[in-house]
Amino acid sequence: MEEIHKPEKSSLRKKADEIKELRCKNLIAVLEEPHDIKNIGTVVRNINALGVEKLYIVDSKKRLPKDWDEMRESKSLMKPSVSAIKWTFVKTFESTQECIEHLKNKKFTSVVTSPHLKGRTNVILQEGNYIQKRLAVWFGNESQGISDVAVENSEACLSIEMCGIIESFNLATSTGIVLYEITKQRRAYQRNNKRAIKHDPKVKSDK
Repeated sequence: MEEIHKPEKSSLRKKADEIKELRCKNLIAVLEEPHDIKNIGTVVRNINALGVEKLYIVDSKKRLPKDWDEMRESKSLMKPSVSAIKWTFVKTFESTQECIEHLKNKKFTSVVTSPHLKGRTNVILQEGNYIQKRLAVWFGNESQGISDVAVENSEACLSIEMCGIIESFNLATSTGIVLYEITKQRRAYQRNNKRAIKHDPKVKSDK
């Protein structure tokens, strides 16, 4: 019988397979009503580089294609994301409430980010613990920040400790800083609990 040769994987596909174990499972970043498409692309680049599993975007003004496959071909996202959009799962929602309900149905814990106290449990970023089984981290838009609805449905408000006159970072920078700390903790936890996570029947794929 003639031997069947499988086609060789591309170098990018091989790399994706190699880093699969480094991704932070059940970790979702949520952007609430971002204004600038370039900022979205840069955030996609951040979360892909840091190993965040998925990105959810509340997009009531429908700036983005609804279909992920269309999004992956978008030139406005391709360039600022440095092609990371092709390798990053993105889901859009038409309202904050719709996204909240989806996350609650999937048993996710939500935390919001803000440079100011928001009336919930307030946590300095590096002092928090982020190894919850299912965690969604919310970021507000560039001008108004996080909404009251998102805050009311969150477990805590995270803030980056500020040491200067300026009290905020731009969206791309804040997502990078916050998600670096969170993914660092979760990767360490996953390494130490690899067998338990692998065999946990409650850990399922969520799209």
